[in-house]
Amino acid sequence: MFLGILTLLVAIFSVIGGYVELKRKNFFGVGFAAVSVAVFGWFSVMTLFSIIFTGGGGTV
Repeated sequence: MFLGILTLLVAIFSVIGGYVELKRKNFFGVGFAAVSVAVFGWFSVMTLFSIIFTGGGGTV
């Protein structure tokens, strides 16, 4: 659960960073932010989906 939340935070910070770089017209940074949002966003959504709906994850 912690890993899913952590990667979701990374995706959210990447969205913010992409917006800032778009205002600066740094399209190389915008591209990296978009790739980061896609990868970390997909991983966090699928991790949380797996934990919530299939009961995955270990007990601590």
